[in-house]
Amino acid sequence: MFLIYCPYCEEERAEEEFHASGEAHIVRPSDPEALSDEQWGDYVFFRKNPRGNHHELWQHTIGCRKFFYMTRDTATYEIKEIYKIGERPQVASAPPIPNKYDNPASVTADNKKAVNK
Repeated sequence: MFLIYCPYCEEERAEEEFHASGEAHIVRPSDPEALSDEQWGDYVFFRKNPRGNHHELWQHTIGCRKFFYMTRDTATYEIKEIYKIGERPQVASAPPIPNKYDNPASVTADNKKAVNK
């Protein structure tokens, strides 16, 4: 059984009591009406899916119903940290791997090496 700690209930509960809501810390565009349809679609539908540490938004759906953040290793499922809304992560996320939707100018040499491994 996979146990998840709820930072509000302050206890570990079965994974079935929780719902993963996707990537955490996504910033809404300041002027969404200025975006093209493609840019808006990228904001709404495309999310990072790194191998390694990833910040996620979760909800304790069969409990206190509150949202919280989790940093989880997507390769091993190991939970690195859990923190409340409004707090900042202490564990760094995996470096982004560039894809066709990234700005080519933002691709660093380290990212290119990660893709070519």
